[in-house]
Amino acid sequence: MCLQVMASDEHRFLSSSLYSSGALVAWDPAPFSSDLTQWYNRTDYPIFVQYQRYRRLHPLQPFYILHPRFEWQVWQRIQDNMAEPIQRNPPSSGFLGTVLMMSLCEVVHVYEFLPSRRKTELCHYYQRFYDAACTLGAYHPLLYEKNLVKRMNQGSDRDIFTRGRVTLPGFLKLNCTQSPGGPPSTD
Repeated sequence: MCLQVMASDEHRFLSSSLYSSGALVAWDPAPFSSDLTQWYNRTDYPIFVQYQRYRRLHPLQPFYILHPRFEWQVWQRIQDNMAEPIQRNPPSSGFLGTVLMMSLCEVVHVYEFLPSRRKTELCHYYQRFYDAACTLGAYHPLLYEKNLVKRMNQGSDRDIFTRGRVTLPGFLKLNCTQSPGGPPSTD
């Protein structure tokens, strides 16, 4: 879950029925080298306050907070798959969510992460803010995330172009034996 959703009154995180069922997962970026105590005391958004408030309202609903090291481990996997060094900015919430789904599912279909012919400059599904930088990334390593997703795609290029759909294998089915920058394995 995007922390802006948790922290913003306009999304009614504590009262909207949209967030009252299913499992919730939240994260907040931490500096690359910070430890848990530093992160806990200096989050970008009031994640722990909102988490505690939500737990009081919905004590039985599954709700998880990702360890900040997870984000940087994902960033490191992106870096490991690129030929050149990339800036140390945390992965996007879309990519983190995709990675979480890949750890749980055999196949994951992701729509419009790689823009179809219906390409838009809309930054987030939950707001009407448009910026071309959202396609390639300004804060997040989006261009590199998109390159990695394209390399992992097991669907057709036509699916990407017409439907904006990539088909990704779950981690149990992903072949990670190829070298960075090399062609996808056909094993």
